[in-house]
Amino acid sequence: MANADPRDDVLGRARVKDSAELTAYYEELAELETGALWTVANDIEPWEPTPKSDPVIWRYADLREQVIRSIDLVRPEDAGRRVIYLRNPKRKDVSAACGWLYSGIQVMKQGERAGAHNHAASALRFIMEGSGAYTIVDGHKVTLGARDFVLTPNGTWHEHGIEETGTTCLWQDGLDIPLTNALEANFYAVHPDDYQSSNLPVNDSIAAWGAPGLLPATETWDKPYSPLLKFSWEQTYEALSNYAKVTDGSPYDGVMMRYVNPYTGGDPMLTMGAAMQMLRPGEATKAHRHTGNIIYNVAKGSGHSIIGGKRFDWKENDIFCVPAWMWHEHANASASEDACLFQFNDLPVMKKLGFYKEQALVDNDGHQIVAD
Repeated sequence: MANADPRDDVLGRARVKDSAELTAYYEELAELETGALWTVANDIEPWEPTPKSDPVIWRYADLREQVIRSIDLVRPEDAGRRVIYLRNPKRKDVSAACGWLYSGIQVMKQGERAGAHNHAASALRFIMEGSGAYTIVDGHKVTLGARDFVLTPNGTWHEHGIEETGTTCLWQDGLDIPLTNALEANFYAVHPDDYQSSNLPVNDSIAAWGAPGLLPATETWDKPYSPLLKFSWEQTYEALSNYAKVTDGSPYDGVMMRYVNPYTGGDPMLTMGAAMQMLRPGEATKAHRHTGNIIYNVAKGSGHSIIGGKRFDWKENDIFCVPAWMWHEHANASASEDACLFQFNDLPVMKKLGFYKEQALVDNDGHQIVAD
């Protein structure tokens, strides 16, 4: 067996040379549905993570018209959800946008209502445009506007709609469907009454749990996800702007704040995290890499990111991904306005399993050399 990586020719790595006798032995093992570990050991135990996804950018200017076309082609009650999903060229087999994360752009027009369902996969939405959208999660209705971030945690009944007074809305969906399916743990159910009914006040989740630094004295919470279901753009941007006044920020992410479960301070859901980061005028970060996959949505401004040595220019509502263990850095194109990037990721899984690692790029003053 030839060594593909010269580093493998050391004690502790598989370095058995092929022979006619061994080839015959392997064939005999295969008949018993077995194999010799040393023939695959270096592949299944790589020296470092080997991402199976490409960095990709999905430009909103290219996608928006195609997403809206689906309004005239399919009804949400027939499609389940009217979504154009984002497909990574190396992850077509699992319908993933990056790693084990799924993403798509969903569209609904005024007065439409999609039926309630639940599934084992966790889900989130980031509103890209429109007004009058809402989500109902286990009877809790939350109203949504542009750049708001909303949870629909695993196992919860949830549905979406647009008020009669609203406009056509588009939002990004993010789910851990590929991971859930890889673990062979997915379930799906439709609501027996098609839609939820509830006497709970609208936006009760936000009223109870949405005040920064305060917890309601008489409320308790025993679910493994955040009781705060919506994180508003206005509050998020105000927090980032205030924080930017008193911090130098991260050399790799600029000024960044994580969305958290206000009851525990942890991630809002078990398997997916989310954050919003601000790049101040003219700011360019240094490169780093980490285990875990990230999908970005440009919430504000324009700029570029260098991912794996390749430059990707972006502007508002563009979506791009950074695969696991791939060098990445970001830059704001404006000398006078800030830029903001929403992200969701699978970092909670990496950290819970003890797999999280991070590394800063040392060479070239922390910046990648861009490939031609």
